[in-house]
Amino acid sequence: MKAVVVGASGFLGSHVADKLSDSGYDVTLYDIFASKWQRDDQTMCVGNIQDFELLLKVTEGATVVYNFAALADINIAKSKPIETVNLNILGNVNVLEACRINNVSRFVFASSVYVFSREGGFYRCSKQAAEDYVREYQSRYGMDYTILRFGSLYGPRADDGNGLLRIVRSALSTGRVTYEGNIEATREYIHIRDAAQASVVALQDEYKNESLTLTGTESIKVNDLLKMLAEILNFPQEDVSFVDKQYPGHYVRTPYSYQSKAGIKLTLPNYVELGQGLLQIIENEDIVIRRDL
Repeated sequence: MKAVVVGASGFLGSHVADKLSDSGYDVTLYDIFASKWQRDDQTMCVGNIQDFELLLKVTEGATVVYNFAALADINIAKSKPIETVNLNILGNVNVLEACRINNVSRFVFASSVYVFSREGGFYRCSKQAAEDYVREYQSRYGMDYTILRFGSLYGPRADDGNGLLRIVRSALSTGRVTYEGNIEATREYIHIRDAAQASVVALQDEYKNESLTLTGTESIKVNDLLKMLAEILNFPQEDVSFVDKQYPGHYVRTPYSYQSKAGIKLTLPNYVELGQGLLQIIENEDIVIRRDL
């Protein structure tokens, strides 16, 4: 079976590609740059998510296609709404359409726990829209999907955008464990290899056309995490520094919120009555007909 992983050169995509290879899939990696972690039993295709013709070619014959490609940094996305739309929404539709044409059996979309949050800014907006397109493709064309909503990931291959990695690197270079953020911040960290394994398990039939949340099994306050890290590094607890700072767009305790808002119907005090409106259309059309004659 052939699996195509779009966004395979990144943190999450590369691990999922490896789990797919371990599970017996013939894996093709697709990304804008070659993967540093490509295995000998994997094929690399360098390309942009906006290159529809290349996507169409690389997904031909695929049984399953994963899409991890996105502008995923909330802090960057909040100031780049157009780029976020182009990558996270239009790019995803490009992959969906290629999968539809090539009769791919399962499309797996990497979403986020931010998708139903009041936080997340343009990133959250883009993931909501992308999920809607995934579900509509199934409704319109019968293309099965699985949506994976990832929480806080950590582990090997993370880059500078990973919050936990930044904390550890700072501690090792300064000898102090520091963090800037809300002192009430709580997260459910999930190791990248667990998330990758779950991403492959999600291909089972019972998860067809379902949306799955992939987070850790335990909640931990970031402040407690800092103390744990200090203990592991044998740093005195007084070397743990928590700077209370607000970062707009990031959730504190939970990414979930109920946001249903009733629409308000606006009715003008003076309006054109339907019968009068029809008479106006007839009159205008009559003028056009007589003019043409």
